[in-house]
Amino acid sequence: MPVKAPRPYYVPVANEEQVFKAAFNQGLSIVLKGPTGCGKTRFVEAMAHDLDRPLITVSCHDDLTTADLVGRFLLRGGDTEWVDGPLTRAVRDGAICYLDEVVEARQDTTVVLHPLADHRRQLPIERLGSTLDAAPGFCLVVSYNPGYQSVLKDLKDSTRQRMVAITFGFPSPDVEEKIVANEAGIDHDRAVELVRLGQAIRRLETGGLREVASTRVLIAAGRLIAEGLTPREAACAAIAGPLTDDATVTRGLAEMIDAYLTDGQT
Repeated sequence: MPVKAPRPYYVPVANEEQVFKAAFNQGLSIVLKGPTGCGKTRFVEAMAHDLDRPLITVSCHDDLTTADLVGRFLLRGGDTEWVDGPLTRAVRDGAICYLDEVVEARQDTTVVLHPLADHRRQLPIERLGSTLDAAPGFCLVVSYNPGYQSVLKDLKDSTRQRMVAITFGFPSPDVEEKIVANEAGIDHDRAVELVRLGQAIRRLETGGLREVASTRVLIAAGRLIAEGLTPREAACAAIAGPLTDDATVTRGLAEMIDAYLTDGQT
């Protein structure tokens, strides 16, 4: 009998775990809203582990079609064969289907989610002329970052109102310090410095940044420190570099890095 994998590391911030499990038990679909790198994907992985359900993840993009989600006919050995897409596989197998950054997909693609996301829990497969009922345990979860969506890229109200919403933000400093230390494998004092730097960057009004320092980039900096880079080298590579290409903004971030991080290794 295979040994169950350990639970993905996730520290709850509020009641998000209770809301997710209640929605799952009632067969409701879920939308996760929050900034990039705040832990939405890790949260879904932890919930799939707790609920003992397989997880199928789709990273959405502009060219994602309904066929990419539902399936298509393919030629194999001279024969035409139907191949399920990831959404159809999840519906058949009773898995959690996680559509990451769902608003990146075209709206005509996401309309296929409507009968799945409401009380019907059904997936119409037009090319087969059939409708598939969701197996027990199926759950539709989507996520997006409301911070940089436009009118052309937003979740339709008709889709949004079929789902239970869980809103994410960045963790409190004490929780984020614990996460960074654990994920990066560095000591608590170094994690405290990185989190303070991240908090300072988030307090900037705009500073020329499209995104602020996420928990993800703080962990990446910590992992580079664990590999022997100096804190400054690690922060410039994992925090300042990914956040901007602007030379002036980069210099400003470098000054903040010098102010918040001390020399020395963990």
